[in-house]
Parts: sequence; structure tokens; C-alpha cells
Amino acid sequence: MRKIKGLWKLLFGRTTLFAVLLLVQAVALMSGFALLGKYVFIFNYLLGVIALVILLYILNARQNASFKLTWIILILAAPFFGVIFYLFTRVQPGTRFIAGQIEASLEYQSEYLAQDQQVFGRLREESSEAAGLARYIHDSGNYPAYENTQVKYFPSGEEKFQELVKQLKTARDFIFMEYFIVEKGIMWDTVLEILTEKVKEGVEVRFMYDGTCSLSLLPPGYYRQLEERGIQCRVFAPIMPFLSTHQNNRDHRKVVVIDGQTAFTGGINLADEYINEVERFGHWKDTAVMVKGDAVKSFTLMFLQMWDIRRDDFARRRLLEASPPTMWDIRRDGFTPLRPYMRDTFLLDPELSKEGYVIPYGDSPYDTENVGERVYMDILYRAKRYVHIMTPYLILDEEMITALTYAVKRGVEVTIIMPHVPDKIYAYLLARTYYPQLIEEGVKIYEYTPGFVHAKVFTSDDEKAVVGTINLDFRSLYLHFEDAVYLFRHPAVHDVERDFQGTLKMCQEITLEDCRRYNLFKKIAGRVLRLVAPLM
Repeated sequence: MRKIKGLWKLLFGRTTLFAVLLLVQAVALMSGFALLGKYVFIFNYLLGVIALVILLYILNARQNASFKLTWIILILAAPFFGVIFYLFTRVQPGTRFIAGQIEASLEYQSEYLAQDQQVFGRLREESSEAAGLARYIHDSGNYPAYENTQVKYFPSGEEKFQELVKQLKTARDFIFMEYFIVEKGIMWDTVLEILTEKVKEGVEVRFMYDGTCSLSLLPPGYYRQLEERGIQCRVFAPIMPFLSTHQNNRDHRKVVVIDGQTAFTGGINLADEYINEVERFGHWKDTAVMVKGDAVKSFTLMFLQMWDIRRDDFARRRLLEASPPTMWDIRRDGFTPLRPYMRDTFLLDPELSKEGYVIPYGDSPYDTENVGERVYMDILYRAKRYVHIMTPYLILDEEMITALTYAVKRGVEVTIIMPHVPDKIYAYLLARTYYPQLIEEGVKIYEYTPGFVHAKVFTSDDEKAVVGTINLDFRSLYLHFEDAVYLFRHPAVHDVERDFQGTLKMCQEITLEDCRRYNLFKKIAGRVLRLVAPLM
């Protein structure tokens, strides 16, 4: 039964169906041009001119060099397909519409996203470097630095799930939940029953999941089943028969906000493999954090930014047109009223410390700043003793390779924990192509032998840590909506590092000799995939 389920996911999974839909559209386009056979000479001439213009545009664009190189190779190797595909991905009014909505939402929320200058002043007195990063995160993403915030770190999905259930049951006013993956099973069924009971108690429940779930994990129109339970539900960018660029920009965030008092984030989705109730790729290693206090404000606003994106919610709009709107549908200027969800005082846990600084932040593919990558690079460039990393994927641009290797050249210990049992073979083949260069430069790479690492964690020098949803690959750093928490001189930093050291004991180090012995055909496959790595 498990093999059948695995085959079903392979055949009807997100990547497979995305590729099939793209192929169908490409064939349709080429068939149309084939009908213009007698105009081949004119067509080829025009195609060459268009290709030249696009190449000049790419060379002068403000874009990562790896993306530029991939597009140039694609257009030179297959001009017709390359030109059509480039125009298809760039000329998309839908992406600009969503970008405009996010920008407007940030402006609408600006009153609550202002940086407390007293907090910033104290941070600057402690560390001008940390204050510089805090300024960058706020100026680029509108996420302030906070004091008076408690953080509890969870080294496994099982522990996070246990605490999530406990906290959901305490909800009195509202619950916001935003997830990339939702799949029926013990984890989701448990959460769903709690949400249903909370609705009956009068708690406002909003739930949002990414549209890729509807391909193979949830039935079509599953949001209607949640609506019938009284849960307000939205699907971000539901997969449509005809692809558009914004469908490549998935909502990869995992955010929970309860009463504006408690928030969760991290790598853990709502599916049973994340809590090891089912085994897919050996033991599943993942991490998360619970946040209490002032910093929960940013998570509340982060959720509402995504909730108020309405362009893709055609089904939702049809539902509203068919029935009278309720109070929660009435918004000023199209956005959710903020005051009912903001808190001025916070209920803290007497067992947790509120020392140090906490900066929750999001990253959007529709602005000009790659905040997630910049935070990681800031840690690497400023580290003095060590940088420890857990990530499921390692698909790097030259900037990140330079940051990793330069840290080693400065005498910093850089250690990366990767999965030994991959969930996506193509991603693992790509990652293996980076191993030799990094190891030669002195970066230490370990693989988690019990199974799969899905954690996204950075720690450095016993004073900095990042826990969130951001992988070390092009999709997370450039194409997806992501979120994370940056901790500075917070007690939870030591918990993150302690977990890293414990995980390291269950890993095997990868050496250059291991790289040389790696299967030749897999090496070749990985090198070929490097040609299109930024587009994967």
C-alpha cells in the first residue's frame, strides 16, 4: 500500500504535474508556429532579433548572475523555446498585481511595523553589527527588532506538535494558520478537530494553505469542507490548467498565531512524516520555534499580508457573491482591520527567559531584496568562531559559495548537516556537485544517517541563530514566500546549538574520497542539472 501511495505521489506530485502542464503549453505553442511553415525565414529572422534584444536585457538586468547564465544558455541552445519561456515568465501582469498588493498591505500596516527606537538604541549599544542587520531587515522588509520576547526551540516535529496542540486549545479570540503542506492523517486530523471545536466556542479561525496541496495531497475544493466547519479558508495560488509565473512563487511559510500572544514557525508542515508517524525517508529530523511576547506582532501582520492577497482566490470570491458576507469579510480599503488583532500587553511563560533580541521576518519574491539570503550571508561574513547549518537542500549561487568558503579562509569553522536519505533525488544530485568544492575549501559536510533532515537552521558564535522555513536553494532564496526568526543573544540560541551538536553525533562526515567514489552516472546527472538549477 505504501509503494502504491509513493507511486501515486510521483505520478501526480507537484513537480510532475507542473512539468506536464508546461510541456502541453509548449507543444501547443510550437504547433501554432508550425502552421506558419511558409514564413519560416521571416520567423527565424524575427526570432533572432527578439533573442538578441532579450539577451541584452538579461545582461543589463538587476538579477542574480546564476539566473542570467541559465537564461543565456537556454536562449542560445534553444532559441525558440528559450525566448518563449523567458517571455512567458517575465511578461506576467499577475505577479505585478500581487507585488502591488503586498506593497500596499505593508503601507497599511506601517503603524504597527515601526521600529521602537529605544529597543534599537539598546541593540546598537550591545552590537553595532547586529544593529546594522536589524536596520537592513526593517528597511528592506518592514520587520522590527523586539525585546520582551520568549522563544522555545523544538528539536523535533513531535515536540512541536505536542506544544501546538496544547496552545491551540488555549485560544480565546482568534487562530491564524498558514502552511505549505497539509495532508490528512494523525497530525492534521488532530489539529482540524481542535479548530472545529474552537469555532463552536466563538473563536475566529483563519486557515490558509498553498495551492500545490490540491494536486495530490488534498481533494479539489477542500477549502469548502473547512468552510462548512466554520473555518475561514483560503488557498494561495491554486494550480490552474494554464500556468502563470506566480504559480512558481509558492507560499512556503509555516506560521501559526494564537490570540496575538503566541506564534509558531519552522520547517514542520501538517503531515504525518513530520512527526514520524509514517516513515518516508527514514527518520525525519525537523525543527521549529514558539514565540511569545512583543515579536508575535510581526507574525500576525505577516499572516495578514498573505491572507489579503485576493487575485488568486476566484473560488472564494464566487462563494462570497453567492451568499451574504459576514463581519469578517468587511475590510477597509480591501485589507483586514488590524486593531482587533494587535496586543498591547502579553502573557509570558514564567519558565522562559525574555532576554536578548528577536526579529521575525518574511521574504517575498516580488521585491528587490533577498532578505533570507542576506541574513544568512551576514552571519557568515561576521562570524568569528563558527557557523553551523542544517538544511535539506544545497543548491547555491556563487555569492553563497563565496560567503561559505571565505568564512573558512578567515579561520571560521563552517559545518553543514545534510540528509543522507533524500526526499528529492534531483535536489540531492545537485547538492552532491557542490560537495567537492566546499570540502576542498575547508567546509565540513555531514549527512544525517538515520534519514532526512528538513530543518532550516543557522547558529553562530553562541550569540546568533536563525530558525525558519528558508532552505539553501534557489527556490527558497529567490522564488518562494518564506519566513524565519533571527535571534541575537537570546537564551534559545544555546538550545539551537545544543541540538546541532546532538544531531551531529548521528551523522557521517563526507570526505573528498567519498566524493571521488560517488556513482559516475549520478555525478554526470548532477552536473547536467546544474545548467538549469536556478529554474528548479
